[in-house]
Amino acid sequence: MPRYLTMVRIDETSAPAEGPGEELMQRMGELIEEMTKAGVLLDTAGLTPSAQGKRVHYEKGDISITDGPFTESKEVVGGYAIIQAKDEAEALEWTKRFLRVHGEEWTVTSEVREIMAG
Repeated sequence: MPRYLTMVRIDETSAPAEGPGEELMQRMGELIEEMTKAGVLLDTAGLTPSAQGKRVHYEKGDISITDGPFTESKEVVGGYAIIQAKDEAEALEWTKRFLRVHGEEWTVTSEVREIMAG
């Protein structure tokens, strides 16, 4: 069965300053439990804010490291999930459910990409 990586992108400038609330975390926990029991969810986690990250860049044999936040990027990866689904359509349905859990106070995008076998 194919596996998919969903990268959850958020706009850190418009996300609630206090982060995810108790209700969101409860809804998210319920969906995660359902996805785990269904055998769809293989791994998931949120990520720390971009201000706590580092960007490592390689070009022409040289490596540079830039401390976050990354001002040129308004939208950042805020979390991820690795899911196993029978096909892309099923992966997209689970992803839509995941996005709806966030409620109207969040603007969230998820990029869904199949993981190459190998």
